[in-house]
Amino acid sequence: MKFLGKLLLAVVIILFVLLLAAYFLLQTRWGATQASQWISDNSDYHLTFDSVDHRFSSPSHLVLKGVSFGRKGQPATLVAKMVDIGLSSRQLTDPLHADTILLQDGTLNLSPTAAPLPFQADRLQLRNMAFNSPATGWELSAQRVTGGISPWQPAAGNVIGSKAQLQMSAGSLTLNGVPASNVLIQGSIDKDVVTLTTIGADMARGSLTGDAKRSADGSWVVNNLRLNDIRLQSDKSLQDFFAPLTTLPSLKIGRVEVTDATLQGPEWAVTDLDLSLRNLTFKKGDWESEEGKLSMNASEFIYGSLHFFDPILNASFSPQGIALQQFTSRWENGMVRTSGNWYRTGKALVLDDAAFAGLEYTLPANWKQLWMDDLPPWLNSLVLKKFSASRNLVIDIDPTFPWQLTALDGYGNNLQLVRERKWGVWSGNAKLNAAAGTFNRVDVRRPSLALNANSNTVNITELSAFTGQGLLEARAVVAQTPDRSVNVSLNGRGVPVNVLQAWGWPALPIDGEGNLQLTASGQVRAEAPLKPSVNGELQAVNAQKQQIKQSMHSGTVSSAGAVAPDAAPQATP
Repeated sequence: MKFLGKLLLAVVIILFVLLLAAYFLLQTRWGATQASQWISDNSDYHLTFDSVDHRFSSPSHLVLKGVSFGRKGQPATLVAKMVDIGLSSRQLTDPLHADTILLQDGTLNLSPTAAPLPFQADRLQLRNMAFNSPATGWELSAQRVTGGISPWQPAAGNVIGSKAQLQMSAGSLTLNGVPASNVLIQGSIDKDVVTLTTIGADMARGSLTGDAKRSADGSWVVNNLRLNDIRLQSDKSLQDFFAPLTTLPSLKIGRVEVTDATLQGPEWAVTDLDLSLRNLTFKKGDWESEEGKLSMNASEFIYGSLHFFDPILNASFSPQGIALQQFTSRWENGMVRTSGNWYRTGKALVLDDAAFAGLEYTLPANWKQLWMDDLPPWLNSLVLKKFSASRNLVIDIDPTFPWQLTALDGYGNNLQLVRERKWGVWSGNAKLNAAAGTFNRVDVRRPSLALNANSNTVNITELSAFTGQGLLEARAVVAQTPDRSVNVSLNGRGVPVNVLQAWGWPALPIDGEGNLQLTASGQVRAEAPLKPSVNGELQAVNAQKQQIKQSMHSGTVSSAGAVAPDAAPQATP
């Protein structure tokens, strides 16, 4: 018995000495290298660490220094200068589940192909770490990250775990190409549901605060979001800038406040933007709302050729559509003001009042093509219940037929300008007049136009202007059919007999001032030129009583020749 006791004691002493030797050897570089090599050789992972540090003053903590961990043949999942593992009695039953793990001064790769970490902890702490998440759909990169995750239960393709509370701050962060600094995030993860109770960051020379929730299907609920003093430049068009709103399954906005923001991109910009948006949901390329509201104003807004100064917009949203309480802006050195409703049923925009005053507007070079193009699907109809214009200047610089109207005034009622996504004058009435005008370099005074339209025709009941010492008056009827047949009758009294030359009729063999009478018909079709369809007759007589009568067939004129005035009778002797 004494021999067995001594033998057992010797074995215990030898084991103790071996463990003590292993304990001290493990804390040397040689021992750390051997241990990490043994783990790498006997597992699917690649692990290296420079040294192990354990102090009896903190017996429950094991510190690894110079750590690199990852799956063999793949980039490292974790690289850190120090990993502090807090041990507990749980290691007796679950050796790979620690009390706490502290990662310090390193990088954690969140790639779905990265190696799943084989250990867990009641709490993961980060101190001055970096995050990278290529090929995850988030394109996240963060530096100087400090925070905690509790509990930490990493899984394949998900380093953070499927259920945890998290609180983190980052010195700098880039998410999907958008940089931010001084970032603070608090929230939780429950499988695929992400709840962010606090979001704060400095970005684009401004600040962002809010809270949000992401559902398992990828939809988002933004309860509150505030952006202050944002200065953002983008290389995306305005449509591409807002494209993420249409790609998400759903985005529900509770309240968004934007203060003093400046945004700029290719052919668009907005400065000093203040915006308040409430209760609006974007879903499947459309929107939904119950009692939603939008209020916004800015110093300047640019979109293509549109350039608004001091725009103000107030609107409310409902299942029926959008109520536009106010839109006012300085535009083209003048003022535009309107209000009305957009109805979801029929995609119809009905403006109760539209006013234009003091504009100096030059039509875009392609305005005729824009007039013929289909409008977007959301604008199937446009009606102006009341329209007014005052002291406007309108210019078309088309070199083939330039024109302008000066001090243009007008009013109209129930004008339907869009039907089935096509521009036109489909119904209603209007009257326009100007102080002066120029049509293909022919000056006129006091031009005036009155029209009324219905589903069949546009009736121009008055078209007049003074030119030279006389007056031109005309009437016309335009059919609302695809061929757009036009019938015109024109009379001129005391006007230059060749006034029509600049407007398409060949020069007459007589000159001076006189009287004109023209009747003509043609077809103003989008896909065909006008001239080959024109037929008409012109009669003219000048002050010298010279007369001319011409006919036009398919755009070609035939003349009956000039008739000399009768000779004066001779005196009887």
